[in-house]
Amino acid sequence: MKRTILIIFLLSLHFSFSQDLNHIELDKKGNEILLGEINKKGLTSNSFNTWFSKNYNDYLVHKAITKKLKDSLKDYKIKVFLGTWCGDSKKEVPRFYKVIEAAKFPENQLQVIAVNRTKDAYKQSPNHEEEGLNIHRVPTFIFYKKGKEVNRIVEHPKETLERDMLSIVTDNKYTSNYTAVNYMNYLLNSKSIDSLKQDEINLVPRLAEFVKGSRELNTYGYSLLRSSQTQKALYVFELNTKIFPYKHNVYDSLGEAYFETGNKNKALKNYYKVLSLKPDDENALEMIGKIKE
Repeated sequence: MKRTILIIFLLSLHFSFSQDLNHIELDKKGNEILLGEINKKGLTSNSFNTWFSKNYNDYLVHKAITKKLKDSLKDYKIKVFLGTWCGDSKKEVPRFYKVIEAAKFPENQLQVIAVNRTKDAYKQSPNHEEEGLNIHRVPTFIFYKKGKEVNRIVEHPKETLERDMLSIVTDNKYTSNYTAVNYMNYLLNSKSIDSLKQDEINLVPRLAEFVKGSRELNTYGYSLLRSSQTQKALYVFELNTKIFPYKHNVYDSLGEAYFETGNKNKALKNYYKVLSLKPDDENALEMIGKIKE
């Protein structure tokens, strides 16, 4: 009997937490942020309404394109990940709402998740809806058809939201931003790290050809590191140092990853590499002192 009561109690706790729609917390600076599942009502309340309503009202929807979207878009479900602390989310999410409303997209086919940016919950939500979905940049708009992901818009559209969405739901020839991350995510989920290391002579120049910059894989590495995918994170950071050997920030990230995983010798090695490229780097100097102490 006691066991049954305990199970019911735990289930009720889980249910009440999962139903906490539009949950608000304060960040370290005292600013309001939304976390977990949210809707438009949450985005148009409190301090969030300041930027949401302005960007919503200022955006001019392309009527001809949204008219074309009406028939095709209704066959999809859309999952949106955003950060109410993120500049791109503040710009693109209000515009997205205006587009889907003009296209008469069913509200029950939309799920919106607000993620955190703290070190312990980097690009994560309280219920971890982002798990396994490679959310490394926000906002991310994922389009599903018959339960399977068809495509996604990452951080910002390549043209406009309307045109990008139309490309996805018609011919699906759309290629989202951050191709290098998408490719690495595919490789890490389909091959072993050992096999990838053996093919680095081909992999490094292949990635260097279409990676946007050193921060693309760095951000991806941090999303892996904060979600406890340590070995994958270390490999991505190391690979980034081979693509950008003259960028101090890639060694800084690798040093941080080694430090957090307890390998102080390799952490030191990378922080010294940072100083060889940027002798006055304050973070590297501070971390070297911290490790030596």
